[in-house]
Amino acid sequence: MIMKNNPTHSSILVLLGLLLSLHCISSEESEPKPLAVGDPAPTFTAIDQDGHLWKSSDWIGKKHLIVYFYPAAMTGGCTKQACAFRDDAAKLKSKDAVVVGISGDAPAGLKVFQQTHQLNFDLLADYNGMIAKAFGVPMRDGGVIERTFLGKPVSLERGVTASRWTFIIGKDGKVTHKNTQVNAAQDSAHVMNLLGP
Repeated sequence: MIMKNNPTHSSILVLLGLLLSLHCISSEESEPKPLAVGDPAPTFTAIDQDGHLWKSSDWIGKKHLIVYFYPAAMTGGCTKQACAFRDDAAKLKSKDAVVVGISGDAPAGLKVFQQTHQLNFDLLADYNGMIAKAFGVPMRDGGVIERTFLGKPVSLERGVTASRWTFIIGKDGKVTHKNTQVNAAQDSAHVMNLLGP
């Protein structure tokens, strides 16, 4: 992502994210099989909205991990989806679940998204789509959208545009649910229903 007030910092984060995603997917296959319910989830490492390293291995085996892929930060459906997860954070925590959103956006764009909507969970940059590929999520080309943040114009860049898919990874590290027909506004409610009482 390019933020007009600090392009150098943004470029460094994008490069770091690309390098991490190239080397930190656990699968050694160049063309992984489609991920199915019951399969072990790929382990992955990515850069979050704050430029920090985020590791799925820190959560798998400890919490239910909700991994949702979305097309682009700061767009209509993606905002509805993120805000629903934000609003349901306490309920999801009570179900011993952790949510992480993944898109092809650069980290600085994710920070804009998080701050604009007061999102209370991590967003991960999958700029080259390697995490989406490991999960079998379809992608198309990336792009740039123009938004205003803190009264200034920003260009939000994404390397790829992932399809809107949601996965639940159980504490045993296996995929317990996979949704390829996600209703953005209802995704959080659907996930909570699947997690049970």
